[in-house]
Amino acid sequence: MRKILLSLFFGLLAWGVQAQTVVIRNPKIEKLVFEVSSDSLRKYTYDLANFHTRHTLSRDEKNGMPAAQRYVLSKFNTFAKSSNGRMSAEIENFTIPSDGRRITQDSPVANVIAKLKGTNPADDRIFIVSGHLDSRNKDVMDAIGGAPGANDDGSGVAVVIELARVMAKMEFSATILFVAFTGEEQGLKGATYLADKAKKEGWNIAGILNNDIVGNSKSSDTNISDNTKVRVFSETIPLTEDEQQAASRRYTNSDNDSKSRQLARYIKEVGERYVDQLEVKLIYRSDRFLRGGDQTPFLRNGFTAIRMSEMNENFYQQHENVRVENGIQYGDLPEFMDFEYLRKVSAVNLAASASLANSAGMPEEVRIDVRGLSNNSILLWKTPTIGKVKGYYVLMRETSSPVWEKKFFTTETSLTIPYSKDNYFFAVQSVTESGEESLAVFPSPLTR
Repeated sequence: MRKILLSLFFGLLAWGVQAQTVVIRNPKIEKLVFEVSSDSLRKYTYDLANFHTRHTLSRDEKNGMPAAQRYVLSKFNTFAKSSNGRMSAEIENFTIPSDGRRITQDSPVANVIAKLKGTNPADDRIFIVSGHLDSRNKDVMDAIGGAPGANDDGSGVAVVIELARVMAKMEFSATILFVAFTGEEQGLKGATYLADKAKKEGWNIAGILNNDIVGNSKSSDTNISDNTKVRVFSETIPLTEDEQQAASRRYTNSDNDSKSRQLARYIKEVGERYVDQLEVKLIYRSDRFLRGGDQTPFLRNGFTAIRMSEMNENFYQQHENVRVENGIQYGDLPEFMDFEYLRKVSAVNLAASASLANSAGMPEEVRIDVRGLSNNSILLWKTPTIGKVKGYYVLMRETSSPVWEKKFFTTETSLTIPYSKDNYFFAVQSVTESGEESLAVFPSPLTR
């Protein structure tokens, strides 16, 4: 009996050790995450909501969209002073042509952009953190009526402003753009303009983190109150997929491994690594049911993009005029927001974007060897052209798992592991000396 009890004890001890998760944080990124302030986020949100309206077509220079754009620009310019000349900001004006729907005539509008230039001349990657500045009330065409837009999307713009403040003083290999879009409610106009411009000019946009409605933790109707979860939406099948790419996807069963889905997994892993008491939920849709956001024009242009949004939306405060009706307060007012929740969402954005901007490039020509039948899996790749790596992770998950479950480290550019490609999915990411991982690359078959 004594031997049985001892065996049971050591068995449980071994299981406990195996079940432990080691969390290793880069001290520099951890410090930045700690600097994200709920008080700052509250101040930005109230300031934005205090403009009478931020409707895209508002022409009110004192209390409308032009004034709100100048407010955001002033924040960016203030933060730029700590960047040693690496951050610059502008209001980029352009004209939206009439679309016969929500733009009744050609209209001058603008995006507000802060650029934190990367320090590595050989690194042309651009990462974008965004939210939309425009607001609306129940009538999407009402450019005069009050529309505080605290959560939709003052919250997303507050994230953008706060990240610009905290990150301005730190150097990153890649360039980061902090963008407050205009025209989201009128048909994703500002994002479409920038996405089309980026494609035309050949920008190497490596990832877009779009934040839209990220500041509330209590739902309408169901009255769920929970500030421990945030949704990340990512496309399954790329909007730009051609027939050859579709055939490859079907052949490798990589329906759940688009580039945007890899970005979503990255945000989950890194975000939960640095931010306590927040679970990043992967939603297998490019956006909410039958709805869209500013990540969509980038996806249409072939870029990698996701949308972050609160877990439980409150529709009493969304797309509603400010009023009290049947004892219910309607309207997108800041007093209904949870600024501790918004701090955590901002910190996830910061951890992910900072890690990505200081990562090396992704491994190139990642292949899985299928030239013979085997219960081993052989992966091969080439060194990335951007940055210095100390090694690579080969990632593995069961076909039923939404997230990577194991990591195998190697300093070589190939690895053979005793797990069958029939039962597992694999990917490869590079790792720098300071531990920043690149986005994961799903392998293509090596057949000859």
